Amino acid sequence: MAVIRSLQKAEKLEIEKFTPPKDIRSLSKTHVPYSGSPQKHPLDSEQIILIPDPYNEKSPYLEFCKHDITHVEKLANIVNMGGETVSIARIWVKKGSLAIQCTPFQVT
Repeated sequence: MAVIRSLQKAEKLEIEKFTPPKDIRSLSKTHVPYSGSPQKHPLDSEQIILIPDPYNEKSPYLEFCKHDITHVEKLANIVNMGGETVSIARIWVKKGSLAIQCTPFQVT
């Protein structure tokens, strides 16, 4: 490893600025909105899990491919009685995309 003994010019760090869609009405013609708590997929880094009702143990969850999501809006966080906070987002998914809906049920 080489030792640097003088100042060097730092590289510029490019950060992409968030730009909201110009027209939500036009976005709604080609996309479908889903709201919930986004989570990392435990097995596939190209997928996300969206939990519509994160404090309900029997709530279904949805799986989407990241490349099918065009726009994400941050919504208000929700807090339970214990003070735990969960982030909520609205994601816009392209119509015709393949997704998975998992609904838990009790076998009786």
